[in-house]
Amino acid sequence: MNLANQFILSAIQLLPRPVVKPFAMRYIAGEELDDAVRVVKVINSKHMMGTMDVLGENVSTREESLEAVRECEEVLHSIHESHLDANVSIKLTQFGLKIDKEFCHSNVMHLLEVASGYKNFVRIDMEDSSTTSDTLKLYERLRSGGCENVGVVIQANMRRSEEDIQKLISMKANVRLCKGAYIEPEDIAFQGKEEIRLNFLKLLKMLLDGKCYVGIATHDDFLIDGAYQYIQEMNLQKSDYEFQMLYGVRIKLRDKIVADGHRLRVYVPFGQQWYAYSIRRFKENPQIAWYVFQALFSGD
Repeated sequence: MNLANQFILSAIQLLPRPVVKPFAMRYIAGEELDDAVRVVKVINSKHMMGTMDVLGENVSTREESLEAVRECEEVLHSIHESHLDANVSIKLTQFGLKIDKEFCHSNVMHLLEVASGYKNFVRIDMEDSSTTSDTLKLYERLRSGGCENVGVVIQANMRRSEEDIQKLISMKANVRLCKGAYIEPEDIAFQGKEEIRLNFLKLLKMLLDGKCYVGIATHDDFLIDGAYQYIQEMNLQKSDYEFQMLYGVRIKLRDKIVADGHRLRVYVPFGQQWYAYSIRRFKENPQIAWYVFQALFSGD
């Protein structure tokens, strides 16, 4: 991270939470489930789908994990009751991955059963590299056990992702492909912008050629243009893929993608852990911190 980004992050973390909150809330639906439901209703009215994410990860007790499961259950109930076009994303460290892998598996299975009752879907988010292998092993176990309403995430910055995708193709996995937000060492992750971009497109083509359903998760014009080209060359149907974007980011671009006739899903995080999530996002992606810093001093 360069000195300018370090300065911006340090400055933001020195600000009182009430000052940071209005800007953080540009990228977060709010603190309560009702806030997320309200946001997803608006998103749906614009012919977009939603993914709802209860903020929080790396819990330290079983009680915290079980509470996270209950919160995600409530999200599924609310999606059904409010007739939303949305699903749920979870983080395995929130469900107890680092406490007990069997406990985590049991928690995810329970949520998938609830989702299945509503004919809904759960996406397992990818976290930092310390969890990659365990996340993919748990996903493979779920699929081997007959669970079909579950997907996973692959990060294009990780050097291992091409090999991981080969395995996922054999399962016809439902995959969200993103660049990867976590800062990782050079020996396991690509560092350059262009090499990550090129790997993203390579992995995307592999997944599409392998007949996997892909969530193309990016705000990068270069990657969106590349995806458009693949979609046209391969004569894909709308049911073969979707684009995905974060709530509050590049709103005009997401409107354009929908106007161009593509399906698009908006990732909608919410919850009491908004501050920790925001600071973590700023550290992982200094560009977002720069947007906040500019807004603070421009009055935007």
